[in-house]
Amino acid sequence: MSKIVNVKFNVKYYEYDKPFHITGSISSETKNVEVEVTLESGAKGYGEAAPSFRVNGEKVEMISALEPFVRDSLVGLDVRQYRKIFEITDKLFAVPSLKAAIQYAVLDALSEETNIHVYQLLGGALKEIETDKTVGIDTIENRVSEAKKIFDSGFRVIKIKVGENLKEDIEAMLEIYKVTKGAKYIVDANMGYTPKQAVEFAQQIYKAGIDIAVYEQPVISSDIDGLRFVRFHVPFPVAADESAKTKFDVMRLIREEAVDYVNIKLMKSGISDALSIVELAKSANLRLMIGCMSESSVGINQSVHFALGTGAFDFHDLDSNLMLKEPKFRGKFIQNGAKMIGY
Repeated sequence: MSKIVNVKFNVKYYEYDKPFHITGSISSETKNVEVEVTLESGAKGYGEAAPSFRVNGEKVEMISALEPFVRDSLVGLDVRQYRKIFEITDKLFAVPSLKAAIQYAVLDALSEETNIHVYQLLGGALKEIETDKTVGIDTIENRVSEAKKIFDSGFRVIKIKVGENLKEDIEAMLEIYKVTKGAKYIVDANMGYTPKQAVEFAQQIYKAGIDIAVYEQPVISSDIDGLRFVRFHVPFPVAADESAKTKFDVMRLIREEAVDYVNIKLMKSGISDALSIVELAKSANLRLMIGCMSESSVGINQSVHFALGTGAFDFHDLDSNLMLKEPKFRGKFIQNGAKMIGY
């Protein structure tokens, strides 16, 4: 009853509440691919791929074209032996968001059949996590206003996008601090700074008496020497995001002593590599955060269950569904402001 009888892809279109601006990118809409896995018993599992050309070189058209191949590869396999399915889908290294969606859909189908929640299948470490909320790049006035709105609505971790204008970024950070004292800050440059600019930003913020909990991907992803330079010249913990897509990337970052944190995103690594990265980080005494791309509640659900199951993360940046116009919330968790609670 646990064998897969069908795999179906559905392209979903979502608009952002307002344009989302990060270094080198402005998004007003997103197209994701929802994966539906059906078992002999009739149980269905759902996953979502939120492809990113900027990060992974993916497009929706690439993913959709793989539907017949994926169906042929998976039909007849037993979801109770999901590690075998993970081994097959690990070969989809060119489309990691699809890998994540399939792997989660398989776990979700198993969850439906066994009546054991996915986060429990993954370890059941936590019952509740807390997400941050993000301030995109905008005018200084708008960034300050957005940060205050986020803080006043109960979010106590605020993610701030920087990386396009060093002077404005510093000024915005100083002004945001004035209206959100008591918050923790994750500052994400999305590869926008040179190593020297990254150090300059951090030094100016430190001199102003502002603490940054995580300083994320300050330099271009390929510049591991630059990441290490920033790490050893700033007073804040430095994180890799775009530089840490697979477990092999993380092994290199550990070897090079380049970062303090790794940002796991299922859209970059799939669940199988994410599980490996968690264990690598533990072994190397690295800290972890978990992030997202442009997932709806279906996709965010995947990361929430992964975070609840493993209990591995200091920070949870799982707010993309809060930025999208979604007709119906479809996550298998309770969203209560910043809190995300397992059933």
